[in-house]
Amino acid sequence: MEANQCVDQQKSSQLKDLLFNVNGVQFKMVYVDGGTFVMGATEQDDEAWGDEKPQHKVTLDDYYIAETQVTQELWQAVMGDNPSMWKGDNLPVEMISWNDCQEFIKKLNQLTGRTFALPTEAQWEFAARGGNGSKGYKYAGSDSLDEVAWFTDNSNRQTHTVAQKKANELGLYDMSGNVWEWCNDWYDYTYYELSPERNPQGPTSGVNRMLRGGCWDAVARRCRVSSRDFSDSDYRNDGSGMRLSLSVL
Repeated sequence: MEANQCVDQQKSSQLKDLLFNVNGVQFKMVYVDGGTFVMGATEQDDEAWGDEKPQHKVTLDDYYIAETQVTQELWQAVMGDNPSMWKGDNLPVEMISWNDCQEFIKKLNQLTGRTFALPTEAQWEFAARGGNGSKGYKYAGSDSLDEVAWFTDNSNRQTHTVAQKKANELGLYDMSGNVWEWCNDWYDYTYYELSPERNPQGPTSGVNRMLRGGCWDAVARRCRVSSRDFSDSDYRNDGSGMRLSLSVL
């Protein structure tokens, strides 16, 4: 088995991305400088559902988030199988449940000696909005969804190779569209009314887990950065995948 390696790659004079190599498959974790942002949709947003409100202030510590959705190549390197409907090394893995993600993360952590996780919902939205460099776009990286996402109007009803569309302000790809991304949090319709300001972790219990970002079969409304979805932790379909996060040591 090939040795698993992690090397720092210079991002700027202050910040660094991380490159990981797992059994011959490389992936990048992008450094996200923590900060304060307004999470959720405005009362005036006529596309928003009720669970996207009220807008509320959130402050996050620094963290890392993956440049792309987990690919089938990476999933195969860690798990030794590929559950996806559409096959291709650089297509996002799909047909995975929240529980499947936890098993993948457990094995990845054993291989790397690090503590990867699914992003919290707040981490996901801050990153999708572009972090501290956000330009206030409706979607992740643009007000034109076709620029940044594979969705129902342009996907030909299937997933696409990651990182083919325009990146957002943080250099992250496909945070709108391609596949929904599981987040770590339980879902609660009214959680935004109760959410703590600093590093919210979501409700302490629930029935369903969070999904964010829309997918190849989603309408534009579902691909907005504030849009929320949820499903049972055992649910699998061909529009649901994952993206990794990592705490700063």
